[in-house]
Amino acid sequence: MMLHQTFERLIDAFRPADGPPPRTLLAFFRWALSGAWGGLGVAAFTSALSGAAEVASATLLGWVVDAVAQSGGRVLVDQGLLIAAFVAFFLIARPVIMGLSAASSNVIIGPNILPLVLSRLHRWTMGHAVTFFDNDFAGRIAQKQMQTARAITDVASEMVNTGTFALSAVLGSALFLVTIDAWAAVALVVWLVVYLALIRFFLPRVRAQSKGRASARAMITGQVVDTITNIKTVKLFASAEYEDQAALGAMETFRDRAIDFGRLNTWFRLSLTLVAGILPVVLVGGAVMMWQRGAATPGDVAAAGAIAMRLAQMTGWVSMSLMGIWGSIGEVEDGMQTLSPPHTLVDAPDAVELRRLRGEVVFDSVSFSYGRGDGGIDDLTLRIAPGERIGIVGASGAGKSTLVSLLLRLHDVEKGAVRVDGFDVRGVTQESLRRNIGMVTQETAMFNRSARDNILYGRPGASEEEMIAAAKAAEAHDFILGLQDSTGRKGYDAHLGERGVKLSGGQRQRIALARAFVKDAPILVLDEATSALDSEVEAQVQDSLHRIMQGKTVLAIAHRLSTIAEMDRIVVMDAGRIVEQGSHAELLARGGLYARYWNRQSGGFLGTEPEDAQAAE
Repeated sequence: MMLHQTFERLIDAFRPADGPPPRTLLAFFRWALSGAWGGLGVAAFTSALSGAAEVASATLLGWVVDAVAQSGGRVLVDQGLLIAAFVAFFLIARPVIMGLSAASSNVIIGPNILPLVLSRLHRWTMGHAVTFFDNDFAGRIAQKQMQTARAITDVASEMVNTGTFALSAVLGSALFLVTIDAWAAVALVVWLVVYLALIRFFLPRVRAQSKGRASARAMITGQVVDTITNIKTVKLFASAEYEDQAALGAMETFRDRAIDFGRLNTWFRLSLTLVAGILPVVLVGGAVMMWQRGAATPGDVAAAGAIAMRLAQMTGWVSMSLMGIWGSIGEVEDGMQTLSPPHTLVDAPDAVELRRLRGEVVFDSVSFSYGRGDGGIDDLTLRIAPGERIGIVGASGAGKSTLVSLLLRLHDVEKGAVRVDGFDVRGVTQESLRRNIGMVTQETAMFNRSARDNILYGRPGASEEEMIAAAKAAEAHDFILGLQDSTGRKGYDAHLGERGVKLSGGQRQRIALARAFVKDAPILVLDEATSALDSEVEAQVQDSLHRIMQGKTVLAIAHRLSTIAEMDRIVVMDAGRIVEQGSHAELLARGGLYARYWNRQSGGFLGTEPEDAQAAE
């Protein structure tokens, strides 16, 4: 037990990585395994001992055979010490060595390397900008993380368990054969050169085909997860056949890659089996010839035969392990291409850790077009005083959501600056910036966790009383008490399903509002925060929103203009610019774009382009 506990602590399975992941293979392996080399060294040493034990077994066997041949029936009397050593080796020393090797593999490597690598890859992946995730399948990214971590674990394990074991066994065998005849050792070396040449021919091809197979497998995962994630849409549009064909197409590609890999594997094993068969013929035949000339003992023949058979068996095992190693290397290369790109949005080296803000927000001559050269926001200037509540209005594509994204620093401005309490958001840590901003969006994000966990996501340290008060403020408490999931968990302990699918749209939005309430950030962003609520619940939540807005800087985006009519100031955007601003009454009196929006929707939703509104005048 003490030994296992010692082995368990040799590798810190959750140690952070040193810097970003490199984009070359060997450097990537060093990055992934840094901090684990001590534990891997211990595992390699015990594996080498077990390889040497194989040679020692054959050597002892030869000595016993010679002793029996020479004793004339008095072996137990004349060679008692040798027999005792033989028994002690096979009943005590060899089991202990093999047990240490098994423990090092199953306790040092297995449970520690995979979480070490996976945690590093996951931390790095979470640091990517949102555009990284927008451009890929969520399932494919998750598959790449697990694939790469598992492949690196397999490489480390096989290099230790196979590489050091085989190297120790081969070196020990060569040393033993030298004691019989130098030519036997030379024959072993020649055979080894042929064996390695064969390995060198096949393994690069294995690596390349494994990389293609891994990529095809990840594409299946991405396709299937994308379908399952949007299963309601699939059913509503009666597109099950279409999705099935898309999945079958990805599966067919994987099948083709797998067949290519299997064909190569077959030829590899056939070739190695032929080469492996040569070894016992050469070594045993040579030992027998030496015995006939009196240059070797029967024990030498027996030991050479045991070594030859063991090495021949080992070649198949080693070759398959090497094939697995190179296949895993191909999977690592495939995963590395997806997961290791540098972060495009990072904290400055001297980034400031923000404390609680007063809430001043300034957009200073800001331009941003998502790298397209047009669209987005163009030379926009806006100052929001601490505690001021503003509504943001505009047709689709006017730049409202882009404005919020730049405040949250989900993107960096291309020109100008965004400042909070005088700090340029590019000069503060992203985490501390976003801790100071509460947000409720139209597309509410739910985790497949309990209602309690989803609300406390806004502030994990909040008390149960604060959490329930937030739920009541968001008009969510009553329906939460009535929840029950498939495993029987009820109320705040009930799980909400993936993306909150077990809730209605209005229920999800009230959970999101409760999350923002419990966060109690000095800046509050509401992006169509009540759009999924019916009129009665919206009126109740609006009262709660008015209470929670007190003392906070509020940016509220709304298409339903009635929800922002009581804001301190309303900003009207068009084509990435601010074209009007003022109170609801002032803007109506001005008779401009806001007035046209208001008249057109008559308290309903804003969903038309400005020119359409003008045409309706």
